[in-house]
Amino acid sequence: MRRVVADYPLILCALLLSAYGVAMVYSAGQTDVPTVATHAWTAQIRWVILSIGLAYAVSRASVRFFEWASLPLYILTCLLLLGLLKFGGGAGDAASSKSWLVIAGHRLGQPAEVAKVAVILMLARELGARREAPRSLLELWKPAVVVGIPWLLIMLQPDLGSGMVFIGIFFAMLFWSGVPLPLLILIASPAVSLVLAFNTSLWGAWFLALLALVLWYRPYMWEGVTLMLANVFMGVLAPILWERLAPYQRHRLQVFLDPSIDPRNSGWHVIQSQVAIGSGGWIGKGFLGGTQKRLAFLPEQHTDFIFAVVGEELGLLGVTVALSLFLFLVLRAVRTASNANDSFGSLVAFGLAASWLVHVSVNVGMTLNLMPITGIPLPFFSYGGSFMLACWLSIGLMMRISSEGRGGRVGELAI
Repeated sequence: MRRVVADYPLILCALLLSAYGVAMVYSAGQTDVPTVATHAWTAQIRWVILSIGLAYAVSRASVRFFEWASLPLYILTCLLLLGLLKFGGGAGDAASSKSWLVIAGHRLGQPAEVAKVAVILMLARELGARREAPRSLLELWKPAVVVGIPWLLIMLQPDLGSGMVFIGIFFAMLFWSGVPLPLLILIASPAVSLVLAFNTSLWGAWFLALLALVLWYRPYMWEGVTLMLANVFMGVLAPILWERLAPYQRHRLQVFLDPSIDPRNSGWHVIQSQVAIGSGGWIGKGFLGGTQKRLAFLPEQHTDFIFAVVGEELGLLGVTVALSLFLFLVLRAVRTASNANDSFGSLVAFGLAASWLVHVSVNVGMTLNLMPITGIPLPFFSYGGSFMLACWLSIGLMMRISSEGRGGRVGELAI
């Protein structure tokens, strides 16, 4: 056990976010008609208390312990994700997915939340062990495998929201490890081609820009040829993948482009969310006073769409406070990454910051119809035990890294 030099601003920010979240979960349950959210706030308080205890326990271990434990934890989470494909279950609109661990008919949690932390630890171990940052595609095969295995298992559930978080973590940690920006663009290019392939003109313009980047960056010839072929392949594959998506996922993407095509079903979520946030104005309708919420017009108002409750009841002021706290949390994590005393700790801290940033960006974006609805929760706010545990587990790791940190960067990867 080691003495912890507490990062009080970090702890205070996490406590404020958790308290804010519990208050909003309580408000989300106060409706004129009975809903499943009515008593969710009591369970959320228990999860917060348990999670804080977990964070304290994690903060007592050394960073070196987590570096050692990263491989066993990674293997365990991959096995859990593999087991979900046979024994997992779904919930809500994603009832056909297999993202929940179900035993004897009881949903026990979502292993994907712990897997995000495990992947961050394992990826930090892999990238931190290098003397120099990867400079070619060949040097990136190990990091790609570390993220690719759990990502594939999660996409097979399917869980598009968690899959997006894994991709964000991967690119953020590669960037922090020193991978050149042009190489990151080249790595991401097949995914961009997949998205743009639904518009021939956009895909053609992107392909020409990519060709120019390849000629300028001058990767190995086989890498350049492979990249261009991969982009062509993704362009051809896009329609096939569209047909392979689960019906609810295709519908969510269509509704994202035009919610009015299904205003009483899939489009209902985002329409009611926009109405709720827009009606909040500058200072909102008052705590517990949201009409969209009270009439239970807002679906999943204590989980995925809890940000809409904030916007309706507390207005722009409440939204600004929440986003400011999230911004402070991310910046504090980046500061911790900059001051860490080795590459492993620095990469872990930055990976956790990236995970929070992706969660907040996608969740807030989907409530405003700026992002597709993917069922991704809002950190410290959305109701859910496994996600709250994962959030505070990350705080515990951050506390330990901050406690052991001594100074700024020296060299390219050494911290």
